[in-house]
Amino acid sequence: MAQPLPAAYDLKKIIPLLKGKKVGLVVNQTSMIGNTHLVDSLLRLKIDIKTIFGPEHGFRGSADAGEKVNSEIDSKTGISVVSLYGKNKKPTSEQLKNIDILLFDIQDVGVRFYTYISTMHYAMEACAENKKPFIILDRPNPNGMYVGGCVLDTSLKSFVGMHPIPIVHGLTVGELAQMIVGEKWIKENLNLTVIPCVNYTHSMSYALPVKPSPNLPNDESIKLYASLCLFEGTNVSVARGTNFPFQAIGFPDSSYGNYVFTPISIEGMAKNPMHENKKCYGIDFKNKNNKREFTLKYVIDFYNKSKDKEKYFNNFFDKLIGNKLVKSQIQEGKSEQEITSTWIADLEKYKLIRKKYLIYP
Repeated sequence: MAQPLPAAYDLKKIIPLLKGKKVGLVVNQTSMIGNTHLVDSLLRLKIDIKTIFGPEHGFRGSADAGEKVNSEIDSKTGISVVSLYGKNKKPTSEQLKNIDILLFDIQDVGVRFYTYISTMHYAMEACAENKKPFIILDRPNPNGMYVGGCVLDTSLKSFVGMHPIPIVHGLTVGELAQMIVGEKWIKENLNLTVIPCVNYTHSMSYALPVKPSPNLPNDESIKLYASLCLFEGTNVSVARGTNFPFQAIGFPDSSYGNYVFTPISIEGMAKNPMHENKKCYGIDFKNKNNKREFTLKYVIDFYNKSKDKEKYFNNFFDKLIGNKLVKSQIQEGKSEQEITSTWIADLEKYKLIRKKYLIYP
């Protein structure tokens, strides 16, 4: 079976759309064609790149989660880099003034609260408002073979959940962009072009050649991320501050499990990790042949083990899960099956909408 390839490899399709235009790029360290960055490939082909827009973690992908990223001049190319994770999350009219077209090429992981799709939404909205065409170079979704979790309650809309889609949405960024336009989640009309991946289908497994962000270092972390990221809404560590984030969970109390790790400050990964320098006890997911699935079982299990249940959840949990009921359902002692059964109708509705926008079988 032919290997799936990101659209960026298909330069024959891309270059004619950019020739003679002043180009803006929304890219980061994942925007690679083999060992070459898209920026370098386009410059070599004499494309006039005016501005690079960087998402969370920055253009070079080295900033910690949630860390404000400043705008700068890129030392390697001399091109102006505008942060979309600093003063503004949406490109301003001024920032788009001297470009004719904006191109987006960032590797996503197919999970609603991963913020690259929120950056894409704002970039699309800005292009629509400023009458600039928007091109997406699509990339395979490593979690694209299933749909899972609850559909976002839009009253909880935030930068970690902007669309009424499930936690695991089963779309590439190109398909999601078509849904955003088709479902009128941006008000103005957008001139959108999606360049599709090569040889990709949703049933394929796809290993990312570059880590998409500092704390998703490998396929196991990407597989577990949808379920374990919910712990960011609790007092349990997801092993930030180790070299295996999102591959273990723990709390400083030996009743949580036999596996032990100690989070420490790591520059560029986790400067101030939860439970820094404290021994955490819990579960190790490394080398466990983990399923590609969304589950609440670990969040429920650790809540049940918690000795101070009042302090287990923090204010971020509802926003992350995108649902106002789950926290109280867990507190009431409901099982995973009882909780997820309340999501079925919304998920079925979503799956019908999703079908309309699929580019790949």
